[in-house]
Amino acid sequence: MLKDILSQNPRDSFARYGLAMEYANSGKLPEALDEFETLLKEHPDYTAGYFMAAQTLSKANRSDEAKKMLQQGIAAAQRTGNEHARSEMEGMLSDLS
Repeated sequence: MLKDILSQNPRDSFARYGLAMEYANSGKLPEALDEFETLLKEHPDYTAGYFMAAQTLSKANRSDEAKKMLQQGIAAAQRTGNEHARSEMEGMLSDLS
C-alpha cells in the first residue's frame, strides 16, 4: 500500500517514512536505509527520519555512520525547535560514543 502511495506521490514524506520503517522492522536494512536516504534528501527537517536511520545503521553495525546521521538529525531538530527529538538523538549519540 505504501509503495502505491509513493508511486502516485513520490514526495509523500509520511509514506516514505512508513516504508522505511516497514523495511527496517522486517530486517531489510539496506532497503530501509535507501528509503531513509530518499526521505531525508527530499525532507531535510524530518527529524524522526534521522533518528530511525541512525538506529538502522547501528543495527547494521555501522556506528560511525549512525553517529554522523545523529549529528545531522540534532542539527535538524535545532533548526525546527524539536527539543524532544534533539534530546533522544543526543542520548543515542552519547551511547554510541
